[in-house]
Amino acid sequence: MSRHVIDVLRERGFIEQLTDEDALREALSQPATCYIGFDPTATSLHAGSLVPIMALAHMQQAGHRPIALLGGGTAMIGDPSGKTEMRMMLTLEDIERNIVGIKEQFARYLDFDDGAVLLNNADWLTGLNYIEFLRDVGVHFSVNRMLAAESYKMRLETGLNFIEFNYMLLQAYDFLVLNQQENCILQMGGNDQWGNIVAGVDLVRRVEAKQAHAVTFPLLTTSSGQKMGKTHKGALWLDAERTSPYEFYQYWINTEDPDVEKFLALLTFLPMEEVRKLGALEGAEIREAKQVLAFEVTRLCHGKDEALKARQASAALFAGGDAMADAPTFELPAASLAGGIDANVLFADSGLCKSRGEARRLITQGGGYVNGEKVEAFDTKITSADLDGGIVLLRAGKKKYMAVKPV
Repeated sequence: MSRHVIDVLRERGFIEQLTDEDALREALSQPATCYIGFDPTATSLHAGSLVPIMALAHMQQAGHRPIALLGGGTAMIGDPSGKTEMRMMLTLEDIERNIVGIKEQFARYLDFDDGAVLLNNADWLTGLNYIEFLRDVGVHFSVNRMLAAESYKMRLETGLNFIEFNYMLLQAYDFLVLNQQENCILQMGGNDQWGNIVAGVDLVRRVEAKQAHAVTFPLLTTSSGQKMGKTHKGALWLDAERTSPYEFYQYWINTEDPDVEKFLALLTFLPMEEVRKLGALEGAEIREAKQVLAFEVTRLCHGKDEALKARQASAALFAGGDAMADAPTFELPAASLAGGIDANVLFADSGLCKSRGEARRLITQGGGYVNGEKVEAFDTKITSADLDGGIVLLRAGKKKYMAVKPV
């Protein structure tokens, strides 16, 4: 007998909060419809969207019907949740362009030929009659309860726009429409969405006299406190044109040791027995687990061929895949790197070269590399902008490496 999907999600680290668990388990004991909303604020989703996408994929694998809801309507307003200032408003043209770019990314994880559905809330939000909406939906909301929600509390200190104040009503209305039209009984999302999602659960109960359900996921950060999927270049995009498969692969292979097991559980479909085995590796062996993580996440996002190419390129960069595991690490104050260091000084101070003179000659003769790219001049400034996965990788010649890590 297959395990209940709630148990699968909980074991893999997806569940932060949920409504009445016994009732939800009963509702999911047979095929059911669930949804997660994604605001199309860019032409691509980023790595921060992988947890909700994978949750929908697990739901589909368990026999349920997932809906990926694009917020073509709500993107015109902007969700204040987790934000200290108002989002930039997008035009209809911006939103349509973004939706085109995002649609194909879902298809890598969800099977739209086998029940998965892609919808756009602009289909029912943009045609709303304001007076009717206030009478039919607004009447069910208490302003006092809305102001108590965490998503609004934060913004009250800096100023909450009335347009944004309506966001909770619109998201709740999405759930009501999907319940009425698609028999959707469950909404999932990040834990910062708890107030908005529960508002939808309550609206379905009030209008339809039906029980609906909510599940939220933890908001992920790396062990060092950085938001998952953030790099020195910005977001880690799922679009190969914005973040190459190689850069994508390198991000995951440079995962901090304590995060490897967590990301393997959340972002791959590997059995948990294998996840735990890989997560238990220590020292130089943890490199093997990182290679599995990087390959599996890249394979899901960009396909097997691109994942293989990225793995081969990474292995070539690290001299057959072994150099990085054996590369010594040089730690220096983060402030020093932020201010910028001449390349020959860093090569010498890190111990990769015996002296600054030797480092200068090495770089002048074309033998110095930073993150796999040749350093053109000995006085090229190396800064925190050169960090890739938390390190700057120096190379002298073909096989001598030094991983520079700010502390």
